[in-house]
Amino acid sequence: MRYELMLPHQIRRAIAENWPVALPLGVLEYHGEHMAVGMDTLAVIKTLELFEKEKDVVILPPFYYGAASYAVAPPEGSGSVQVGGNALAPFGEELFYSLLRIGFRNIHAIIHHQTENFVAGMPTDLAFKAAGRQAIFRFLEKERGEGWWGSQAMADYYSGHAAGENFFNWVQVHPLMSADMNGKYPFDHAGIGETSLMLALCPEAVDANHFADNTGWYTASAKDASAELGQKGVAMIMDHLRMILRP
Repeated sequence: MRYELMLPHQIRRAIAENWPVALPLGVLEYHGEHMAVGMDTLAVIKTLELFEKEKDVVILPPFYYGAASYAVAPPEGSGSVQVGGNALAPFGEELFYSLLRIGFRNIHAIIHHQTENFVAGMPTDLAFKAAGRQAIFRFLEKERGEGWWGSQAMADYYSGHAAGENFFNWVQVHPLMSADMNGKYPFDHAGIGETSLMLALCPEAVDANHFADNTGWYTASAKDASAELGQKGVAMIMDHLRMILRP
């Protein structure tokens, strides 16, 4: 369900049943002359909308204003919006802290931007990963007081952790495309892979009439994109979402 349309009794049910809460996290960035600047975020939104047809999930309003950077193109006339990680982290902490206060314990931010280096991290995902940890510590100290981890009530922490009980998993950040997709689907920027995803998920975000206007090396393969290839990527992404978005 879209969070902004939920009624309080529906929110209470989602909390009681531990529904996953998903934040589409992304950027507004130049993706060649042929594709919309919201591609990275749209890919997350559209696949979550497909997932919503299968499983119970709370979809938060998308956040588009991540750290796009100007690595691909300067912003003038290209449309890239850059908000640095130092500004994102305080926002993310407040958002996650608020969701924890509401009662959610199964919170996920999903991002497609710059995730080829996801283990090491890039500015947007790193900011929200840090924000999640800060929000959890802040919430636990509010609820349990200082010294909560050292109290006798936490004596079974390590045994519980080994059994999969981990409140630090209350907030997680994931790439839209899992590492298992490497070599199985093209990972690129505005090339055949991303363009195909948009043709499958949001065709109005692609204008084939502008393929010839591209000059960047990274867009050279875009003209070979197809909705059929995009559907293969969507199927793999959906398998990934089914793994990470569980009660």
